[in-house]
Amino acid sequence: MHIRDALEADLKGIREIYNEAVENSTAIWNDTSVDLENRKAWFAERRANGFPVLVATDDNDSVLGYATYGPWRPHDGFRHTVEHSVYVREGQRGSGIGRALMETLIDLARQDGKHVMVGAIESANRGSIHLHQQLGFLHVGQLREVGTKFGRWLDLTFMQLNLEPRA
Repeated sequence: MHIRDALEADLKGIREIYNEAVENSTAIWNDTSVDLENRKAWFAERRANGFPVLVATDDNDSVLGYATYGPWRPHDGFRHTVEHSVYVREGQRGSGIGRALMETLIDLARQDGKHVMVGAIESANRGSIHLHQQLGFLHVGQLREVGTKFGRWLDLTFMQLNLEPRA
């Protein structure tokens, strides 16, 4: 596995992973799949705002997973806090790809001078919550029944990592 900055050529693989999560999981709370133009616009916006988009690839350069972070909230006072996303291709989960992407993303956020990284995780996603705990994220709250998908209400767990704890 290799981790590197995403290229436009990776967007087809990123789109496949995104759409699989939309169609089959509660990791993404959207009901509609996206086309390649949507991912191109998303990628361009991330890059224009200076946010990383990473991919994990195999030896054939196939995308196994991706990770990014972006603004937590749109107000100036939150500029040192970012919210991340990490997704791994179905069939590859549990193999360390998500952890490797997260570790690289956390390092980039530190290098970028960010202070806090936030994760918003569907509360029943025990694997993701456990991974975040292993990486030092703390459970800081839960919002009950704030989303819906597949005909049921979903709870949202918030976790945060202080990237440079201050006194």
